[in-house]
Amino acid sequence: MSADNNEPIHEARLWSDGQWTARVIKNEDDEGWAVAMHLDKSSEPALVGPWTMGRDKKNPKPLDVNAFNTLVKTAKEVIRRSEQQRHAELNKNVSITVDGRRLRVDMRIVPDEEGASATLRALNEFDEELACVPVAPSFRLTVDSAQTWASSGFARPR
Repeated sequence: MSADNNEPIHEARLWSDGQWTARVIKNEDDEGWAVAMHLDKSSEPALVGPWTMGRDKKNPKPLDVNAFNTLVKTAKEVIRRSEQQRHAELNKNVSITVDGRRLRVDMRIVPDEEGASATLRALNEFDEELACVPVAPSFRLTVDSAQTWASSGFARPR
């Protein structure tokens, strides 16, 4: 959006719909061009990728509505995958069998600038919590470590 009148921007090298902004930039790695997609007013781009040269083989191909829509879709997918990866890094679980009962052991890490924390939980087949203890964020949750924890009577792992 332009700062003056909140209208969408549709220029050859700059498109914005108010939420997403596509900017065609000189590719610093070679002679070509790149496109950077920014969400809202984020300083870091959500996506940077190569951009097609125009017919004159010197200047970039102008942005258009179809290219912009494709770039928005791709940038959203990149963000979604990044969020999924971050969630997987912070939330782990394994299933174990103890005394013939199936248990799920969850580990949740809470990131913090001053030091992350983590919690280990055991849940029965009805998702009822059987145990919950703090652990170091570096604790490695595996089937073996969960089995050892359950065998110890759910004592806090060292």
